[in-house]
Amino acid sequence: MDVARNGTAAQTDAAANSHRWFALGALCLGVLMDVIDTTIVNVALPSIKADLGFSPTNLAWVVNAYVLTFGGCLLLSGRLGDLYGHRRLFLVGIAAFSLTSLAAGLATTQAVLIVARAAQGIAGAVVAAVALSLIVDLFPEPDERAKAMGIYGFVCAGGGSIGAMLGGLLTGMLNWHWVFLVNLPIGVAVFALSLRLVPDTHNAPANPRLDFAGAATITTSLILAVYAIVNGNDAGWISPATLGLLGIAVGLFVAFIAIEARVREPLMPLALFRLRNVATANIVGVLWAASMFAWFFLSALYMQQVLGYEPFKVGLAFVPANVIMAIFSLGLSAKMVMRFGLRLPLAAGLLLAGAALVLFARAPADGSFVVDVLPGMLLLGLGGGMAFNPVLLAALGDVDPRDSGLASGLVNTAFMMGGALGLAVLASLAAARTDALAAAHVAPALALNGGYHVAFALGAAFAIAAATISWIGIRARTQPTTADAGVAH
Repeated sequence: MDVARNGTAAQTDAAANSHRWFALGALCLGVLMDVIDTTIVNVALPSIKADLGFSPTNLAWVVNAYVLTFGGCLLLSGRLGDLYGHRRLFLVGIAAFSLTSLAAGLATTQAVLIVARAAQGIAGAVVAAVALSLIVDLFPEPDERAKAMGIYGFVCAGGGSIGAMLGGLLTGMLNWHWVFLVNLPIGVAVFALSLRLVPDTHNAPANPRLDFAGAATITTSLILAVYAIVNGNDAGWISPATLGLLGIAVGLFVAFIAIEARVREPLMPLALFRLRNVATANIVGVLWAASMFAWFFLSALYMQQVLGYEPFKVGLAFVPANVIMAIFSLGLSAKMVMRFGLRLPLAAGLLLAGAALVLFARAPADGSFVVDVLPGMLLLGLGGGMAFNPVLLAALGDVDPRDSGLASGLVNTAFMMGGALGLAVLASLAAARTDALAAAHVAPALALNGGYHVAFALGAAFAIAAATISWIGIRARTQPTTADAGVAH
């Protein structure tokens, strides 16, 4: 009887474990839809411009409207998941993302498309913030959590490339409307699978209360900051409009901190930042995102505008990096974390990324793929694959389960703001250097390349700074202690 009972218990445990991995698959499919949407639209922009009559300035808002609301709502979305249930918010986010994608796909005017994209950004923020916290809930054991985070990292790393290729395919074979409409069947499938597979891990108080003052100030602050950043190149970085918006955003952030220090049930418990790994991981996230955005966008521009590659060839050039990231994310990264802890793989990966950007910073205007592009791509794939998993584990590993949504929203916000600000600053410096070289009558290709060299060099400095901070600040252990788990409350 005992043998039979033990056998039944083992079968039950195996079924439960298998169920969790299927649930992870459903969550990652939802995240993939979210990640793809950030790049799939870029390929369709010329068709959207021609069909709806956008001006070049207004066309940017097809992208910016999404970025604005996505970046502004990540922190609030994560906290709402903590208060009202991660699974519930994920289902709401997937349903809203599907419906807003339908609205964008059926749009026949500029206003309708931009409003739909803004609403899509809010829904995308909900999905991104709570999906990560659900993974933390599903996999409490360090080894399984590291593997699950690796799969999540693979989806995030590969989604951008998939989006670019899928956008070109749908726009070429059908029309631009389908870059949005394709989300509808995927969203329906994710909703049905999540409803069946993802458990309800709600562990908030029975009568949750939202800190409305904190929510209003931090969300408005983030939206204004993102708006100032995405509009900075057009308005001018030292223009009254840009500086004024950034000043208001900083003022609202200070007000948010003051509110959180006094309110009984804060939106963001400030004690969360006494967790050393959490604070360090978010600083590292800002710097790393700035350097990675420099690589992704500026290396694509280098290949197109300096080396003269066609868009399809540019996409193929990123394949080696994505393949290496996939190999690390789907197994090697988790093994490295369990063998060496968080600090060594994170710092080493960031140093490799910095070295890759140094290689790009010396790439000549008449460079070849094998000598001047491929080595940097290989190093960035290796570095990114090593670093992504441990930075997420550091940002979430020590957090009380009741705050996992907030921590997820926080690290996503760090990546979003770091990437947006880093890209804006690096693109501005590249443009300034290019203009200076052009004024000195340097050939156009050489002037462009000189600008990119400056941006790549600063991106390398960001990555090296992130590696240094992670080595000094990250503790090596990978699971929370009792003391840490309660510090935020």
